[in-house]
Amino acid sequence: MVKWRDRVVALSCIRSFLQIAWHAHRGYAALSVTLRIVRSALPLATIWVGKLIIDTVVAARSGYGDSHRLWTLLGIEMVLMFAWEGLARASSAIDTLFAELCANTISERLILHAASLDVAQFEDPAFYDQLERAQRQTAGRIGVLAQVLSAAQDALMFASLAAGLFAYGPELLALLVIAILPGFVGEAQFAALEHALLYRFTPERRELDYFRYLSASHETAKEVQLFGLARWLAAKFRGTADRVFQANKRLAIRRGGVSVLLTSLGLIAYYAAYALILKRAFYGVISIGTLTFLAASLLRSRDASQRFLISLGIVYDQSLYLKDLFDFFATKPKMRAEASGVDVPATFREGVVFENVSFRYPGSENWALRNISLRIPPRERIALVGENGAGKTTLIKLLARLYDPCEGRIMLDGHDVREYNLDSLRNAMGVIFQDFVRYDLRFDENIGVGNINLFAEYLEHFDGNEPGRRAILEAAEKSMADTLAASFPEGYHQMLGRRFAGGVELSGGEWQKIALARAYVRRSPLIILDEPTAALDARTEHEVFQRFASLIGDRTAILISHRFSTVRMADRIVVLDGGQIVEQGTHDELVAKKGTYAEMFSLQAEGYR
Repeated sequence: MVKWRDRVVALSCIRSFLQIAWHAHRGYAALSVTLRIVRSALPLATIWVGKLIIDTVVAARSGYGDSHRLWTLLGIEMVLMFAWEGLARASSAIDTLFAELCANTISERLILHAASLDVAQFEDPAFYDQLERAQRQTAGRIGVLAQVLSAAQDALMFASLAAGLFAYGPELLALLVIAILPGFVGEAQFAALEHALLYRFTPERRELDYFRYLSASHETAKEVQLFGLARWLAAKFRGTADRVFQANKRLAIRRGGVSVLLTSLGLIAYYAAYALILKRAFYGVISIGTLTFLAASLLRSRDASQRFLISLGIVYDQSLYLKDLFDFFATKPKMRAEASGVDVPATFREGVVFENVSFRYPGSENWALRNISLRIPPRERIALVGENGAGKTTLIKLLARLYDPCEGRIMLDGHDVREYNLDSLRNAMGVIFQDFVRYDLRFDENIGVGNINLFAEYLEHFDGNEPGRRAILEAAEKSMADTLAASFPEGYHQMLGRRFAGGVELSGGEWQKIALARAYVRRSPLIILDEPTAALDARTEHEVFQRFASLIGDRTAILISHRFSTVRMADRIVVLDGGQIVEQGTHDELVAKKGTYAEMFSLQAEGYR
């Protein structure tokens, strides 16, 4: 059950939402409000003119007619109706454009805020539920803007019409309030219950989205068909969907029954007010024109008040969902460095030092790394080897501050990495992970994302004479990705992937060449490659690493690989096992020790005999 305090907090989100809307475009906001204020006054004016027309006609039948007055009033009514229709169309057009701008503004803010959060937060299922709810509100709840404006317009309209009713009898206004209040209370209560139900079933809805993805994605299509998974996935989808449906069904039945009862109570109060007006007209207390005015005002007031309360109910309903959005915006990263953090030097003087570093992933009781002490001098090429789960990639994640150590510290040129400005720290590293992203973007964009601060303007406004193009060409040549561009119809402007029209799919090795090019455009003093040639054939791998060794220059390099033909190029090899360093040295030294490294090397070599 949703508490009233929670409801008040949820409604406060409307204020925050309107502030975003105002900053999205103040001109559209002001124009939309102005149009609705003018429209809210037109119904009362139209009804009053209608009263005067009827009274003029009745007077004419009694011998006191004034045809000039009649036709003047008719002309005024026509002008009012044309104004109503014209303003309605203009308001609709402005609201549509304004809502789109607001949706775009919120989406952009959502993208930027999500990127500011810690990697660890994205590995928490509860955080994913929150993110899922926030993403749904970006476009799905933008209609709240129109509802807020409509509620304000209907409130002004109701106030003007209610003033007319009050002038002829305060009891009419009291009966009108009684007619509309029960329905509003019921709708508000069920709106809260509906949101609570959606909140509770967020994990199930994410599960349904995942089943849809598995059954209709080019990444999964091959296995789904080869393994015959379609019926099994459909059955799992059906089971989850049915649980959600049954809960919604029970709530819908309750809502329908209570709504009928409350609406009936409202209708009784409405017709009591209508009967009072008819009684006064029947006994000559009011004129026929006044009867028409009061009857029309009562009807329009009821309609306006119902629209207002419905809009208010929808606004309240939407505020519950908007709270999810603003709760997400209120989520803060835990690892953000202070703005005054120092910048990483362009050239390392002391290198990297791990001092008794231990780490375990959030929610895990097992140590991924334990008591790691390691020094990497400037310009050294070091290789990390070990079985899967030994902690190699985790070590890199800590160095890049995707996580912070649970124990110990990591020093870079004499400073704890936590003392550095986080953006400066990450800009100092050219990291390509094994599970690098294959962007469904242009070929040159897939390379340029490796240093987007440098290439953003070039990628947006392509010009063959710009330095940005030369830098991308050089990076592609270093990684051997330039041969791909030569085979594409659009060259470096070729769309990659199958998501968009004209895109071409690449092999794993071809994608890996592009990923390597991202590391080259980084221009950072530290290059980190995690299984950079896993998808390359032996000949291409050999050539890539011959180039890598010559192009790395005076930069520090960390290489993670399972291929011992690759790691032999390193100045030093560090062997990890169970999250600890067990050996380190050159290839020849480690083979001579006949320890863990020698065993792994022998097993791999045996596979090639």
